Amino acid sequence: MILNRRWLSVVFAAFGLYPAVAQDTPAGRIPMVSRPPKFEDFLNKTPREAELTITDFRQFDPGDGDPISRPTTTYLSYDQKNIYVAFDCKDDPAKIRAHITKRDASIFSDDWVDVSIDTFHDHRRNFGFSANPYGIQMDYIHSDSGDDDSFDTLWYSEGKLTSDGYIVFMTIPFKSLRFPHTSTQTWGILLSRFILRNNESGTWPHVTRRLLPSWTGQFGHLNGLANISPGRNFQFIPYGMFSAARNLDSTIPGLNYSNDKDARAGVDAKMILRDALTFDMTVNPDFSQVESDSPQVTVNQRYEVFFPEKRPFFIENADFFQTPENLFFSRRIMDPQVGLRMTGKLGRWGVGALATDDRAEGKMRAPDDPYYEDRAGIGVLRIYRELGKESRIGMLATSRDFGSSSNRILAIDTRLKFGTNWTATGQLIASRTRTLSGRRYDGAAGYARLSRSGRKFHMNTYYQDHSPDFETDLGFIQRVNMRETGYDMGYSWRPEKSKVVSFGPHIAGSVTWDYSGTMTDWKANPSFMFELTRMTNIFIGHTESFERFDGIDFRKSYSSVDFSTEWLRWLAFNASIGRGDRINYYPAGGLRPFLARSFDNTFGFTLKPSARLNVNETYLYSRLASPQHSDASIFNNHIFRSKVNYQFSREFSLRAIIDYNAVLPNSSLVYLEHTKRLGLDFLFTYLLHPGTAVYVGYTDNYENMHMDPRVSPYMQRNGLPDTSAGRQFFVKLSYLLRM
Repeated sequence: MILNRRWLSVVFAAFGLYPAVAQDTPAGRIPMVSRPPKFEDFLNKTPREAELTITDFRQFDPGDGDPISRPTTTYLSYDQKNIYVAFDCKDDPAKIRAHITKRDASIFSDDWVDVSIDTFHDHRRNFGFSANPYGIQMDYIHSDSGDDDSFDTLWYSEGKLTSDGYIVFMTIPFKSLRFPHTSTQTWGILLSRFILRNNESGTWPHVTRRLLPSWTGQFGHLNGLANISPGRNFQFIPYGMFSAARNLDSTIPGLNYSNDKDARAGVDAKMILRDALTFDMTVNPDFSQVESDSPQVTVNQRYEVFFPEKRPFFIENADFFQTPENLFFSRRIMDPQVGLRMTGKLGRWGVGALATDDRAEGKMRAPDDPYYEDRAGIGVLRIYRELGKESRIGMLATSRDFGSSSNRILAIDTRLKFGTNWTATGQLIASRTRTLSGRRYDGAAGYARLSRSGRKFHMNTYYQDHSPDFETDLGFIQRVNMRETGYDMGYSWRPEKSKVVSFGPHIAGSVTWDYSGTMTDWKANPSFMFELTRMTNIFIGHTESFERFDGIDFRKSYSSVDFSTEWLRWLAFNASIGRGDRINYYPAGGLRPFLARSFDNTFGFTLKPSARLNVNETYLYSRLASPQHSDASIFNNHIFRSKVNYQFSREFSLRAIIDYNAVLPNSSLVYLEHTKRLGLDFLFTYLLHPGTAVYVGYTDNYENMHMDPRVSPYMQRNGLPDTSAGRQFFVKLSYLLRM
């Protein structure tokens, strides 16, 4: 039977898949210039050849459509190579927040401006370019999945404080963008300014929370772009790295160290086809990372703790591989040697494909193991098709093979937007696994969510299902054999012309069963939130819950208070205090898991005594005590990080980190190792722009290890962290070549 197109249109329109385009969406025509503008032209108020001038900035927060509190003007023009954007932001110079930091560092603690460009004009995905008053850059990609701030590309910015505010000038090369291969272009565009002390954001055109979750769909239209192209867009980043390391061998009596030197070189290559498809190829890829992970509590956790990806090859266009369930977590690939990737759009189709290997599992096996030094083969394929204005349907397949073992995932997902504020998200997943021993098993998983977003009221309800045999070697799935349904909702009052930006209640809850029908968890979590000016937030929450663990039922209660503020230009502070019940998941031998009292405290501050110096201090304290044993301590965990960064200029910086982590257990109550670790980390950076950089680093780690040849094991844990466990010196260089 052939379906009538007209009836299909009626059905799609009924579900909001073909919503009418607002007739009053602002549009502007950007002129092409033969003489590109310069930063000095705006500082000196020199007339330019031609430009699109925009002044009507309206508040997104705290007002909804009110004029922005400080005059703001933006000027746009383009030539055959670049688009030019200048912001003239009026303000009292004594009140402007601005610091000289490393690129992609926390410019969001300053005032800043942003231009977001929807080059495909599909209302789903946009490139974002942000800069603070000194022109320090931050770039990102926004999509249905959220913001991906790991995106890095080459563009130019300058900024300067003036007697009546500040001016920021951006030059964005067309080579750094992806867009359709057509002679004329219409792009979506959003211009934004953020005034931190007022918690104020103003945009052109006006966007509102009343139309969320549609963000890119509220952009204005940028007309007038004609005969532009990235041109021949080939990119090469050769790199070289040298390291010298000394590591303690704890399997041999005495303090025995191995000295290792390593030198490697490689190249990452990029090619753009028809302005929209990106092909990444690499030989001996640079999978090292120079930034350390943020501290987290990992003691007494029932499920795996998540650490985000930071390696360059995996982070670009990572949003192409994101689906409702996290089925591709690239940190599962630990030691690859080669990598190939393709991402991009062809009309309404989006595609992402990745192929690589992983040497880690083969290296960890003994030399007499038949799989010694074998490598895993890994492949990921993502395809999606856009429906209407802001909906889509997609497919994801992943595969990992090692020896005779394999794991396959096939999933379909959809996101449907209907009405003004509602979205529905769903995913069905099948897994097929074969182990090295020859066992085969299949699993299934599913996910569904219905969401409403708005300026005052938001709501989510979801259902999640993972069968007992569901397995994904490349994903981040913490739990299987579960069926869970849950919700969260909240309401915010937004007083006008008040120090209180918003306040209101929130409640969340969930219930979980296993596949036998036994209830394993439930929780109810009411809370209340206050948002004040100067980025001050107060959150008060309480949780009542039930958890079944190791065949035992536990009833729990927990309360917490969180506070953060950036009231002063030179100081940011945060603190949280939590008290309640927590299960001792790892009891000492002879004991069953039991309920204990939990004490969790976090304190931190960031001190900025000058525009170039940033001092960040973080302290995390976690304690578990046993009421059944006279409130005896089960363990104490102290985590301390001191991080100091000095920015000599936009390109040169020096960073030092001191990390201390102590786990002090009561061995009669908990099965944990008594550890104290002290780490020193120094990094000198010259970062000209993404791809061209020099890093010189030194790390030194100490632990409370003492070697006693009279006992086995030889390594004993006691005393202070005064034994060197390993140190490394490295130099890493890379250089971007664009053609």
